Amino acid sequence: MFIWPTKTGQIIIGIETYRPFMPCTNNLQTFLPHPSVSDYVSSIVVIENANPHVEIVLPLIANGFPGIAFHSTDNVLTSNGTDKLDNLFVYGQFVKPVEVSTRGRLTFIAYFFHPHVLRNVTGTDGKELTDRCIEVSFFGPIAKTSLKEQLLNATSLHMRISLLDNFIRKLAASHHLSANQTILSATQIMRNGMGLIPLKRIQAELHVTERTFQRLFEFQVGVSPKMFNRICQFHAAFQQVRQHQCSKLSDIAFETGYSDQSHLSRTFKEFTNYSPGEYLKMAAGFQARLR
Repeated sequence: MFIWPTKTGQIIIGIETYRPFMPCTNNLQTFLPHPSVSDYVSSIVVIENANPHVEIVLPLIANGFPGIAFHSTDNVLTSNGTDKLDNLFVYGQFVKPVEVSTRGRLTFIAYFFHPHVLRNVTGTDGKELTDRCIEVSFFGPIAKTSLKEQLLNATSLHMRISLLDNFIRKLAASHHLSANQTILSATQIMRNGMGLIPLKRIQAELHVTERTFQRLFEFQVGVSPKMFNRICQFHAAFQQVRQHQCSKLSDIAFETGYSDQSHLSRTFKEFTNYSPGEYLKMAAGFQARLR
């Protein structure tokens, strides 16, 4: 997870599968999934804020992981400040940056799915969920249960995690869909290779034609193989920028396969709405206010 400061002083907590790079008074926890759901879930992130006066913003930026999220808050949770989000929703791959926000006390639980299982869990074409947050009740009879009410009435995080684990098992079982091994292998290769391995090499290794690969990938993952490669490359660069792993942006660009610093900056702004410099400047100002 990471903290994303803003010019207005809001506390913004980005949903990630990594440790935060700055201290924060909010309770942020990352869990490995229970073995019974680990075939579907990569990780679980929990955000809890007890301050009724703080505005919390959760940027959903491209990282390659779709998921399901539950929230309980004093006020409504909105997407980009306008669309009200249901307490329990599924989201697909994010290409365009989205800010989910609320004010006051908040519990937010996000289950990050493996990139290749979105259709297996939801029974829906991955492309239909790209850049969208959809109420869970949309996904068939098994989803039209009292789960949302049970989650809202649960008295502990352990109870909520157990309820969500059970729901994901039932939801996946109801569709009788097995994971596509070609797409599973492809997403692993692309993530491990930071999006730099040529698609033709991946297709040859997996013995699949370009047309079939494109069709299967969009159907299962929700974006094209080329876009997923771009997301993996950006994500590798983003981690280095926020963790200050290189002193120069040109070094980060070189390490992550961008042609130059300008190329990295354009991609960074495309996926986050900020340039690397703007992000680092805001981060430095936020750290100074914490001292």
